[in-house]
Amino acid sequence: MAGVSYQVFARKYRPRTFKDVLGQDHVVRTLCNAIEQKRLAHAYLFVGPRGTGKTSTARIFAKALNCSGGPKVDFDPDEDVCLEIAEGRSLDVLEIDGASNRGIDNIRDLRDNVQFAPTRGQYRIIYIDEVHMLTKESFNALLKTLEEPPAHVMFIFATTEPHKILPTILSRCQRFDLRPIPADIIARHLVNIGANEGVTVSEAAAFAIARVADGGMRDAQSMLDQLVSFCGNSIEEQDVNDIFGVTSRETVARALSYILDRQLPSLLHLVHEQAETGRDMGQLLSEIMGAVRELLIAKVAPEEATLSLPEHWRENLTALMARTPADKIVRLMEVLSGAEEHMRWSTNKRLHLEMGLIQAVHSLAEANISDIIRALNGAPLPDTPIATVPLPAAPVMPGPAPQPAPIPQPLPEPPPPARPAPEPEIAPMPPGLEPIDDAPPMFGKIAPPQAEPALPTDRVMTPEMWNTLVAELQHRAPLKAGMIGNTLFVSDEEGLVTIGIHPEDTDTRDALLEDDLRQLVSELAPGICGHSITLRLVTDTSVPQPVAEAPPPPPPLPEPTPRPKPQEQPKSAPPPKQEAPPSLRPTDEEFYHDPLVELALKEFHASIIKQ
Repeated sequence: MAGVSYQVFARKYRPRTFKDVLGQDHVVRTLCNAIEQKRLAHAYLFVGPRGTGKTSTARIFAKALNCSGGPKVDFDPDEDVCLEIAEGRSLDVLEIDGASNRGIDNIRDLRDNVQFAPTRGQYRIIYIDEVHMLTKESFNALLKTLEEPPAHVMFIFATTEPHKILPTILSRCQRFDLRPIPADIIARHLVNIGANEGVTVSEAAAFAIARVADGGMRDAQSMLDQLVSFCGNSIEEQDVNDIFGVTSRETVARALSYILDRQLPSLLHLVHEQAETGRDMGQLLSEIMGAVRELLIAKVAPEEATLSLPEHWRENLTALMARTPADKIVRLMEVLSGAEEHMRWSTNKRLHLEMGLIQAVHSLAEANISDIIRALNGAPLPDTPIATVPLPAAPVMPGPAPQPAPIPQPLPEPPPPARPAPEPEIAPMPPGLEPIDDAPPMFGKIAPPQAEPALPTDRVMTPEMWNTLVAELQHRAPLKAGMIGNTLFVSDEEGLVTIGIHPEDTDTRDALLEDDLRQLVSELAPGICGHSITLRLVTDTSVPQPVAEAPPPPPPLPEPTPRPKPQEQPKSAPPPKQEAPPSLRPTDEEFYHDPLVELALKEFHASIIKQ
């Protein structure tokens, strides 16, 4: 017993009338108006990506032209003439594949064939798919017929690459550009197909299929057909991710949050998880770039924004984008685009993805020209979080039993600091203290040190020790540590030293976050307090705010002494060498106190060493 052959979704749900064409309203409206107003051209060109409805629209247009009583828009798709056209067996509608019939002999046969009158309809329609595959000679042979065809002949061309068609052919056709179908239209259509087939397709799964289809309805229908074979009567988003290696929107939102939050270790761990499950690294990067684009558009033009990220992630991501300047987001996109270009030609895609993400996170922390100008003008850096930055501890080497720690000897009296900090009081958290443990780290989260036994009381850092450490830093590294202003020692909890700074004291914050200065702190701390420390910065409004000192007005210049009139000398004798009067030459004291020199020293945190 012969069974009924199965028909795939892409053929079973092919559009049959103009009302069935989805996402191409501009094309449908123009063709319908041309039919109703009897303004029919003799050549049409349909341009668009694959699966957007070029062939289906051409067949529907042919049905409207050759139907009973046509041309008309509201034809019956079930009548004999329309069924013949839909099934490709109409004698009046000739469909030609331009890829396999591209020679000049094929075009000559076609040119002879169009001379015959139609058998049933009013037009003899020649439809050439992938017309850009025709050779140059074939185009030239078609030119004359295309320009002045018989009254009963109409040409319809379709192509995905219109730039390969000769301009002389393009100028003889009415061109229609079919656009990629929006994802929401594809998703709704897939849900309707599932309902007709008795299959439950979740909205999230439909949108996941639409994203992979990238505007092609035929691709989406083919994917749904495959999912029905795999899942049965219920399709969820995870099924789409497992079958086609799609990255879920939840994962994309999490990756974007790690990038904007500068949590590099968590971001690399996420990439490792995706790679272990067999996800396509190129597709993961493409999804991240798409999400960055959505948020950037929402930041600069909210009225044009269309966010497809999960609802529970939007508030967090919007807050992260709000504190990140638009120019840094543009720089982030440039870095990701460069990584995508490297991945395209590389066999080790994961390597280039990880390197690109590391560079992307670091690009958000880089200071650009705008940041430098704002800093020179005295404005704080935009939205730069202060983070907990553990200092590297000395490695523990295996050896004999530990000996009692020697009592630290006081260091020689260091020179007084440039800006002495007020003497803080040892107290629990002051009222104005705001810990920032939840703030995102600038250089990623570093694993906390292993738990150690409580330190003896004689090894705990005190405010005096901290002031000694700051003074020693300014003595050892005057260019970098000279920017450390007012600080407040808060506590030392088993080596975790909490230091308070004013929220607007960006110089002190940036100086204490410098790698070189952190390394120097790790070297000096054991000699002062007897143990290595991990530095933790918090903001405290009670710390004196740094005040930019205005340069003193320049002292008035002394009146120049009138120069005596030179005596006339004989022409044969050379003129005497004139030296500047002593009153016009600045003294060393005047030079060192010049306002411009003092301003330059303040801006660059420098000092003059007299020889």
